[in-house]
Amino acid sequence: MSFYLVDSFTDDHFKGNPAGVFIVDEFPDHYSMQRLANYYDWSEIAFVRHLAGDRYCIRWFSPLDEAPLCGHATLAAAHVISKRGTSHNDVMTFEYNTGTIQARLNQDSSITMSFVVKPIHKCSDVPFSVEEILGINQYTEILKDDLIYVIVMKSSDDVLNAVPNFELIKKIDARAIAITASQNGAFDFSSRYFAPKVGIYEDPVCGSMHCRLAYYWRTVLGKTRFKAYQPSSRTGVLGVEIVDNTVNLTGKAVIVCEFK
Repeated sequence: MSFYLVDSFTDDHFKGNPAGVFIVDEFPDHYSMQRLANYYDWSEIAFVRHLAGDRYCIRWFSPLDEAPLCGHATLAAAHVISKRGTSHNDVMTFEYNTGTIQARLNQDSSITMSFVVKPIHKCSDVPFSVEEILGINQYTEILKDDLIYVIVMKSSDDVLNAVPNFELIKKIDARAIAITASQNGAFDFSSRYFAPKVGIYEDPVCGSMHCRLAYYWRTVLGKTRFKAYQPSSRTGVLGVEIVDNTVNLTGKAVIVCEFK
């Protein structure tokens, strides 16, 4: 196996979201992949196996489970493959358990990935106190799908200043809690993502969350293209575009180190 540590959704080292990328001839057994993800304890580890041409099979592991989808580790994998010089053109296809992701290398060295949109809907029966889990009660509405809750805060300052109670969030029947708000200036909206139940206390930059946020903010802002900001301690920036049933996420990545 070859192993790479990559920072995603940034062009600076030690910012964005770190992901481990293992390039493998064959996938190790599930137990070994999960143990490696738990050992490194980053948001995600990606295992990538070449199929043929520019097609790859990808699997993602959080510290505590195999993830259903991950944007930043897919960006990391596409960046690694482009730097290894093993791709034959500027478009790669990643196959995973329930679908495919296309990743396109752009002229400015950014990568655009195409995901299926994730609709979220207003939740009227909320089984938790926002003030108890975030230390702040300034929100406008709560939405959800089958995996996460999305809490829309009144301002971007509320997103920044929220102090999550991870022990209470673990007790919520959901994979994660996301918070978001519109943003003035260079960005359209900001967000943060907490998933302590699967070992991700705060995901520095979460791509899959933006498949949901694009659906929501298109309705609220009446736009289809956004510049999104995640004000975690490492920070990250994403280009987001929603077209029909597709969400295109664009970002850059940098390799921090590699082991062969």
